[in-house]
Amino acid sequence: MNYWLFKSEPAAFSIDHLAAAPKHVTAWDGVRNFQARNMLRDLIKKGDLGFFYHSSCATPGITGVVNIIKGGYPDKTAFDPNHHHYDIDSEPLQPRWFVVDIKLKIKFKQIITLDQLRKYENTSLRDLLILRRGNRLSVTPVSQKNWEFVLTLI
Repeated sequence: MNYWLFKSEPAAFSIDHLAAAPKHVTAWDGVRNFQARNMLRDLIKKGDLGFFYHSSCATPGITGVVNIIKGGYPDKTAFDPNHHHYDIDSEPLQPRWFVVDIKLKIKFKQIITLDQLRKYENTSLRDLLILRRGNRLSVTPVSQKNWEFVLTLI
């Protein structure tokens, strides 16, 4: 099993949106970065776990845990010219973009804020990518050590 961090702006898609989705499941779509795409396509597998992280908001941080219930498959929003994630260069027979399906496992009663995480960036969480300056990827790997430490902050 691997661990991940899925980052989303809550105004676009929040953990509450996921909680309100049918069966608490959604495709993690709209990723338009090749490095993140490669993780969705090749590395993230059914059974993995992920943190749900709110970014670009008043209080950024980890809001819960999701299960990966389906590994990478083509992002159909890229093929729909009426969808805001449309990509004219992505074709169904040669898809450029991929998604995974996630399911809400736990919504934290309190967010683990970015400020809380930063307290450990030089010690226990030195490898947590979300703490690196300039990291803008919407999907990043999380080591088992970092995963277990973050869960102690709940």
